[in-house]
Amino acid sequence: MAQDPPAQDLMHYEAMAQDALRGVVKAALKRAAAPEGLPGAHHFYITFKTDAAGVSGPPDLLGKYPDEMTIVLQHQYWDLAPGETFFSVTLQFGGQPKRLSLPYAAVTRFYDPSVQFLLQFEAPPAAPEEAKAPAAIAAEPDAKGEPPAEGEAKIVSLDQFRKK
Repeated sequence: MAQDPPAQDLMHYEAMAQDALRGVVKAALKRAAAPEGLPGAHHFYITFKTDAAGVSGPPDLLGKYPDEMTIVLQHQYWDLAPGETFFSVTLQFGGQPKRLSLPYAAVTRFYDPSVQFLLQFEAPPAAPEEAKAPAAIAAEPDAKGEPPAEGEAKIVSLDQFRKK
């Protein structure tokens, strides 16, 4: 007897799960943008695709980080403005304030090392050249280095929910 082929996911559950988890990033940024700021020792490493559609900022940094980069929201960030589909923040690069605007869909990793909380997302497709904003951006990683290896953090991955 022939087996039936696996059912096609016409509901796009994977994409819905990714969107829901990006809602955690949005909620965390909204709390950080409140007048009280980040509570306790919380701080964020946010990695994003610099070539994703909607990423914008000073073009002079784009050449340094043409694919992906990590920013840190801890002590020196200003004007954090989380919106419904993107967030904006001002950070210092080489002593100069620079404004970045990032769609949540461009975020590939969100990490709060104070509690070892990590979310990883599938990378968005690169924006076509003609669709890229003229002020596309990348930002420099914090001098303190990268987050710890995956084995050292609590990882929330969608792999555990996929059919094998």
